[in-house]
Amino acid sequence: MAHLDDIPSTPGKFKMEKSPFIHSRIRWHWQSSLAKLTFWSIIFFCLILIFFFRSPSSNLLLQDPHRRSLRTYNWGGPAWEKRVRSSARVRSRNGFSVLVTGAAGFVGTHVSSALKKRGDGVLGLDNFNDYYDPSLKRARQELLERSGVFIVEGDINDSALLMKLFEVVAFTHVMHLAAQAGVRYAMENPGSYVHSNIAGFVNLLEVCKSANPQPAIVWASSSSVYGLNNKVPFSEKDRTDQPASLYAATKKAGEEIAHTYNHIYGLSLTGLRFFTVYGPWGRPDMAYFFFTRDILKRKSIPIFEAANHGTVARDFTYIDDIVKGCLAALDTAEKSTGTGGKKKGPAQLRVYNLGNTSPVPVSNLVSILERLLKVKVKRNIMKLPRNGDVQFTHANISLAQRELGYKPTTDLQTGLKKFVMWYTGFYSGGKKAAG
Repeated sequence: MAHLDDIPSTPGKFKMEKSPFIHSRIRWHWQSSLAKLTFWSIIFFCLILIFFFRSPSSNLLLQDPHRRSLRTYNWGGPAWEKRVRSSARVRSRNGFSVLVTGAAGFVGTHVSSALKKRGDGVLGLDNFNDYYDPSLKRARQELLERSGVFIVEGDINDSALLMKLFEVVAFTHVMHLAAQAGVRYAMENPGSYVHSNIAGFVNLLEVCKSANPQPAIVWASSSSVYGLNNKVPFSEKDRTDQPASLYAATKKAGEEIAHTYNHIYGLSLTGLRFFTVYGPWGRPDMAYFFFTRDILKRKSIPIFEAANHGTVARDFTYIDDIVKGCLAALDTAEKSTGTGGKKKGPAQLRVYNLGNTSPVPVSNLVSILERLLKVKVKRNIMKLPRNGDVQFTHANISLAQRELGYKPTTDLQTGLKKFVMWYTGFYSGGKKAAG
């Protein structure tokens, strides 16, 4: 007698023998069920696809800032190449040809303008994402275009675009300022930090290492790398292995990646640890910026306190001082030593603090804005949240002073006065929305 299977019966139960008729009928039912299951699986999958592409969320790949490289950017062609060459053309003796990534950003705009003003060739690159109001970035773009700087709209993760730029222009230097900024936003969208600050940086270095000649690279690290370090002022020799935020961790990772590409491929790399940069054309996510906005709207201003009523302070550094440090780093950068991805000898590797050396309590910042805006501020004292913010930052700039000739000259009172003048002018008359 044939059996359906040889699996032992449950102990104590009678095992029924199956006839050939029953066996074939079960097999027919099994095949029929499998066919039905396959059919309905295909139908269900198709319904999911239809729902995905018809739903508002189907555009998430474009909306999510850390997937910006998947967007389609229009670049290439004779007219585009002509604009690229014209913007990058050096107009001064011994000038540089510089690719500035993040050129429509706060620091990127000021650095690009300063380079162009002194006769260097400057080509910008920016993806114009919506981490903050893109209209501000577009306004910066217009400002740069009036001075002859063309900003290519594209992503640093786009290898084909980067290779094309290096094919059209033999850049002597790269000022890499493109990054996902902000400490708190990392808790909402961590992938954007990995995408821009790590993957994007690696992609840029990959293209640079294969370029012939290889450019010297100056890039923006951050004072955030000092993390939970309690020794002040922060020195480049201090430990940076205790990041307090994902943003800080990605910037620290960038420093280690820079070391690797310097060691293996001979790329000349200089990292600049910026300390709380502020000034005209600044970022709306920075405290001085949104404090100004909210004070003018008569909203209460949150003043954070650390444990035991500890003061929260920042080493606020005016944008013009930061620009001087960036240009000094470019001017003193040595040539990379590799060719076609192969290292020919030891290459320069540097890291500098760019700060003001004068930490100011955030409460003092608010008082200065109160006087400048002539609006009485309602303060709301709150505990410092556990969102990646640290209690204080304080830069030791002796190394930058010695090797770059870096010397900040703008105090917070003077710098904020210039910012407020810009802010009220830029957002006056209802022409712009401050957020």
